[in-house]
Amino acid sequence: MADERFERCLKEVLKHEGDFSDHPSDPGGATNMGITRKTLARWRKISPWTDLPKSAVKALSRAEAAQIYRAQFWNPCRAGAMPAGVDLAVFDFAVNSGPDRAVRVLQVALGVAADGEVGPKTLAALGAADSRALINAVCDRRLTFLRGLATFPAFGRGWTSRVAAVRAAALGAVENSTSMQRRLPMGVFSGYRTYIVAAFMLLAGLAQVLGVDLPSLDGGAAGNLILEALAIIFLRKGLKTGAV
Repeated sequence: MADERFERCLKEVLKHEGDFSDHPSDPGGATNMGITRKTLARWRKISPWTDLPKSAVKALSRAEAAQIYRAQFWNPCRAGAMPAGVDLAVFDFAVNSGPDRAVRVLQVALGVAADGEVGPKTLAALGAADSRALINAVCDRRLTFLRGLATFPAFGRGWTSRVAAVRAAALGAVENSTSMQRRLPMGVFSGYRTYIVAAFMLLAGLAQVLGVDLPSLDGGAAGNLILEALAIIFLRKGLKTGAV
């Protein structure tokens, strides 16, 4: 499911990034699918970055671009652990303004400590939040940030259109996800999304302890996965117990 969501979100992001360009006034220089020449050179460990020919940027495959987006934006935000729709809003924000800023804005909207790291408390708050309201809050705060930039008069129209398109797509993903949940027999998973995420994390951690290789976890430590899973479960239980 996480891989499917990544592909769907990446498809939306690439709609706004465009194909190969090398405009003289663009400080990024040669760029393809949003990947600049400097970024690609660093990804391929080519130094100095000017040793990478522009033709290599033009020949960049979508598969390699996807690897870069996953490693530098999707994974640092832990977007794969977020609800459908919220993942897109945060991922696209991260692509434009950096993962740290995107996560901090998300955390402010959730009312948790804005440290730029998606940990147990952020995940627990995500599980308890209304996705539609959260998407709107993140997009609104993103626009506020963009409007404060000195370059907004030059690029503001495009940025505003992009945020509007991402907001609509993200809210649409919530609707699709909600419709799928309604089709489940007897709503068996209703209200248990956070526990399901925690259970998968716990199983993944135990699998690593037993020596099972799970490359999709991108090097996550088994102990951390287990501790975070337990923290999510107990935090969620505390939230429910303390509710009035």
